[in-house]
Amino acid sequence: MGSSWEKLQVDGGEMGMYTGIPDSADFGNGPFPAVVVAQAAGGVDEFLQTIVDRLAAEGYAAAAPDLYHRTTPEIERTTGKTRRQLLADSEIIVDINAAVNFLRTHPAVDGERLGVTGFCMGGRVTWLAAVSNPHFKAAAPFYGGFIFDRWGEAESSPFELSHQLNCPMMFHFGAIDPNPSPQDMEAFDKELDRLGKPHQFHVYPDADHRFMDHTFGNYQQEAAELSWARTLDFFSLHLKGVAVP
Repeated sequence: MGSSWEKLQVDGGEMGMYTGIPDSADFGNGPFPAVVVAQAAGGVDEFLQTIVDRLAAEGYAAAAPDLYHRTTPEIERTTGKTRRQLLADSEIIVDINAAVNFLRTHPAVDGERLGVTGFCMGGRVTWLAAVSNPHFKAAAPFYGGFIFDRWGEAESSPFELSHQLNCPMMFHFGAIDPNPSPQDMEAFDKELDRLGKPHQFHVYPDADHRFMDHTFGNYQQEAAELSWARTLDFFSLHLKGVAVP
């Protein structure tokens, strides 16, 4: 029990993944519900590891796969692209599916109670994961941008795949965030309403992009604490079957 780095074989290479398992002294030996945590552009950094640890402290197994495992500084130099720009949706899906399979086969995890969350770029990955993998029971993106865009050779954007969403979604937006903007939020809301997909959208006054990240200048404590509390209530309902009053 506790936090550690795991190594998974993915596409003929090795993918690192930061994982957290609830303390048996507090929660028993499981099986536990689990959450995939999708990284922001900075990678599986201090902030993201903190999120994994916080989920484990709430009784969830959690796993944050390193989506940058295919790239190197040399590839970035020769292509003239950043590691984020080198990401392709098809490969992201493979990596998320690998994390899901790891959790579903872990002896401490209940593989039928899986959620996904993510921040910034990870908010986009959360939407993509929720429309691509049928095992998720709840999705909670935080300020995910570029959801209308196709990365790599993808034929459809995450937004264009919204009809495949098969779990409830709770999306957190900063009121002054330019990406996703208030106009983006309206488009997301309209499309999910049209498709009959259950969703909750929350907007936080004066909050900008990355308002959850305590290591960044845009951190806003009030928005961070409220959005996290709402996310825990959301996961409690859909992954633990416990409604919080």
